[in-house]
Amino acid sequence: MAQSVGGADLSSRKGKAVGVSIAAAVGGFLFGFDSSVINGAVNSLTSHFHLDAFLSGFVVSIALLGCAVGAWYAGRLADMWGRRKVMLLGSGMFIISSIGSGLAFSVPDLLVWRVIGGLGIGIASVIAPAYISEVAPAGGRGALGSLQQLAITIGQLVVLSSNKGLAGAAGGASRDLWWGLEAWRWMFLVGVIPAAVYGVLALSIPESPRYLVQKGRLGDAAGVLERVSGESDGQAKAQEIKQTLRKEHRTSFADIRGHRFGLHPLVWVGIIMAALQQLVGINAIFYYSTTLWQSVGFSESSSFTTSVITAAINVVMTVVAMLFIDRVGRRRLLTIGSIGMFLSLLLTAIAFSQQHGTGKGVSLPHPYGPLALVGANAFVVFFALSWGPVMWVMLAEMFPNRMRAMALAIGTASNWIFNFIVTFAFEPATKHVGLSWLYGAFALFAFLSIFFVVFKIPETKQRTLESMTGDTYRRPEAARGGGAAKG
Repeated sequence: MAQSVGGADLSSRKGKAVGVSIAAAVGGFLFGFDSSVINGAVNSLTSHFHLDAFLSGFVVSIALLGCAVGAWYAGRLADMWGRRKVMLLGSGMFIISSIGSGLAFSVPDLLVWRVIGGLGIGIASVIAPAYISEVAPAGGRGALGSLQQLAITIGQLVVLSSNKGLAGAAGGASRDLWWGLEAWRWMFLVGVIPAAVYGVLALSIPESPRYLVQKGRLGDAAGVLERVSGESDGQAKAQEIKQTLRKEHRTSFADIRGHRFGLHPLVWVGIIMAALQQLVGINAIFYYSTTLWQSVGFSESSSFTTSVITAAINVVMTVVAMLFIDRVGRRRLLTIGSIGMFLSLLLTAIAFSQQHGTGKGVSLPHPYGPLALVGANAFVVFFALSWGPVMWVMLAEMFPNRMRAMALAIGTASNWIFNFIVTFAFEPATKHVGLSWLYGAFALFAFLSIFFVVFKIPETKQRTLESMTGDTYRRPEAARGGGAAKG
């Protein structure tokens, strides 16, 4: 009987950890929503505001600069105000951005609203994985950390489906829908709903135990650790956290300093890993897929449908990654993903090399149209299985407590900056060098990522956050041999 009660109690605590992690991961939903809402609206925006290729790319990508700034300051704000209050700030910013973007009357004010939304999404992109890593038990941290990426993919799927439905109801994204507003405006306005939900959920979850310890509230921290994280002795765990946070009264560059170009080697691993996740071109698909497929001969309706199917594949494979990340390990998934992405992108580049025509007369002859679709969707499969969720899990867990807030902010800012570079350059590069060369470049970065995983990324499976010292982190060769090498 006692065993049954104990099992029920353990199950209840696991359920609470999953519940609060899901609530925090709604920030990832907003991330995915914002990253793809522009997908269905970009052609209409370009036409409505008479944008050239440069301005069109800038309108799409400027939110990402806001994301980089929001990500940079999120860690420090979270240390000052707490994780929950910063989540509320992100929610409020996204609500303002959704309304402003939907009612925009000129390019300058649209840019302002996009930047405000970017700030909110940048904040959410840091806080969600950090919070989840701080409340999740070590044995399930990989799967729970992957909720961030799952929420991103669901956000992308929902908004692409919403865009398709709104455009279909109006008879086209540029046509009026309700109250004299075009369908593309409603694509932005519906973002108010998930942003408000995120704010309500942020009020319902407990504060991070590591933040509570940092503020001297050890009793409160112990309660959260026992109720949510499943710790049998919350007081002892709170004391352990206090010891690891002794240098973190105020996170600064001193905590991440090293001998290699001024930064700790592990911080450079995070920066490069975050950059590579974008340099393989994933968001070229999710920001521009509707425009991309129209550019090679698909109708607007078919392009929307193809984008929704791609987003659905992304969701399904992210779930698969969640099932295996704590069993297979982070490095093995990343390696499989890198190889698969390289081959898929290479196939896509070869297919696009056969395109005929220019401007609106572009087409892909049989069988290269289907091959391009297969290659693009296979790329999404391998990305969602590996670099999509694993990068966020690694950034949230591989740094020691003394540098986690700053290092996570730097890594996430790197991700957003390279997201901006790829997104801003995609449309002009498509016109000047062509899709074949562009996807060939993405394939090259996927190829380089194979070697980066093998030689630079440590394995963090089953390790507690307090064991991540930064000075003795597990290198690839040590992970195979069971030892630890000096960092």
